[in-house]
Amino acid sequence: MASMIFTDCSSSTTKARLLPFSRILLLRRRAAGVTLVRRLATLPNSSSRRPLTLRSSHSQSAYVTGIFSLATEKSATAEVIDGKAVAKQIRDEISAEVMRMKDAIGEVPGLAVIIVGNRKDSATYVRNKRKACESVGINSFEVPLPEDSTEEEVIKFIKEFNDDPSVHGILVQLPLPSHMNEENILNAVSIEKDVDGFHPLNIGHLAMRGREPMFVPCTPKGCIELLHRYGIDIKGKRAVVIGRSNIVGTPASQLLQREDATVTIVHSRTSNPEEITRQADIIISAVGKPNMVRGSWIKPGAVVIDVGINPVEDAKSPRGYRLVGDVCYDEAKNIASAITPVPGGVGPMTIAMLLSNTLISAKRAYNFQ
Repeated sequence: MASMIFTDCSSSTTKARLLPFSRILLLRRRAAGVTLVRRLATLPNSSSRRPLTLRSSHSQSAYVTGIFSLATEKSATAEVIDGKAVAKQIRDEISAEVMRMKDAIGEVPGLAVIIVGNRKDSATYVRNKRKACESVGINSFEVPLPEDSTEEEVIKFIKEFNDDPSVHGILVQLPLPSHMNEENILNAVSIEKDVDGFHPLNIGHLAMRGREPMFVPCTPKGCIELLHRYGIDIKGKRAVVIGRSNIVGTPASQLLQREDATVTIVHSRTSNPEEITRQADIIISAVGKPNMVRGSWIKPGAVVIDVGINPVEDAKSPRGYRLVGDVCYDEAKNIASAITPVPGGVGPMTIAMLLSNTLISAKRAYNFQ
């Protein structure tokens, strides 16, 4: 871990805290100021909610509940957007839908995962996906291949899963070994089973007005779902996405545009990133640099979604490191109105959205409403 770079930003002693879903304060930001409206909220019964859709909104979907609140101790601190709790809620919804499908037509969704090599982090991700599938009743298929496998061998398994009616989603665990052409392999996945949302046609349809992709990439979809479930308005807001990767940054910016936000992308060639970011009502950071976004980058009252998950040295940790985001949390929590923690924010949502996409694919395949 000696190569890690870490900027310490933990001088603040005030800490954000999680509030229970059952009793909340709804924060409404208005142009003239901030008004706090106290209300009670209970999450709908999972059996009464519909499955996740691409453009879910709190005005259209029965399951979206405003749970945006303000946590305070001696001074105001940001509400913690609890991705772990929201992901559990979503898994419960998916489990109920899978059970309903099984009872009605005797079929359940199936997800196939192909992993090449023995990277520990990839193995951990695949294991977590398998456990998540089991928890909601989705069948899980795995193909572990050695590091020296050929592209042709990987594509052979992809084609077999493309033709298997019991498989509704295919995921190729990234990164692939350096001798493989990632584009060729991902393009081999049938668009009808591209639950990662990386097929060029899915990405193309996402970028075009009036078109609907079959699937949306899981991490960006999870970011938008968190905003929806916390009742955070997107329409008409200024949003800044930090990072322009094909996996997170670019599709996140496209999803925000679909929600009628005014979107700016900050990237490695941007000359004034701090100034641009400070204008944002909503920030999504997915750049992979620990604590890059400081408190001075954030406009008071902004909402911060931190996708970054970066290991940094920590002698006090039994593992010798700890995980931090792209955003300096200890500074941001005293300025933002809401923020995702790392870990426990966006991370759990990614797998929840993968399960959601797999369920959507199965329902489409069986024409099950």
